[in-house]
Amino acid sequence: MNDFLDRFARDFSSLDKHSLQRLDQLYSEDIQFTDPLHEINGLPRLRHYFAELYANVSELRFDFHGADPCGEDQGYLRWTMSYCHPRLKGGQMIRVPGCSHLHWRDGKVYRHRDYFDAGALLYEHLPVLGAVIAWLKRRLG
Repeated sequence: MNDFLDRFARDFSSLDKHSLQRLDQLYSEDIQFTDPLHEINGLPRLRHYFAELYANVSELRFDFHGADPCGEDQGYLRWTMSYCHPRLKGGQMIRVPGCSHLHWRDGKVYRHRDYFDAGALLYEHLPVLGAVIAWLKRRLG
């Protein structure tokens, strides 16, 4: 990994609900954060998003397994997110692979876009919708 991506992955993976004030060290005030389910602009909104995320899960962790720099100020991080939510999959651990495309300047990320399968993250684990998605996958597969 390059130095920035290595540091970001290490610092991000150590976040928890008690250390969200450290988001200020990772992200710029004008952060644009996007994933398949959200579009968030600005550090205050990103703090709120992470606070809600950690409040709704009993466990959440990111394991980073690779990085691909793309020039001096951007790159990709590959990861697996593992989390437990009391109302999904009977509270059991759910693991979802994904990657993040980061753009940074002055040592902080100003653009963060996550790529992952939203169905594997959420929809497949909802009681009624999960059964429908499983049926569709079997039919299409």
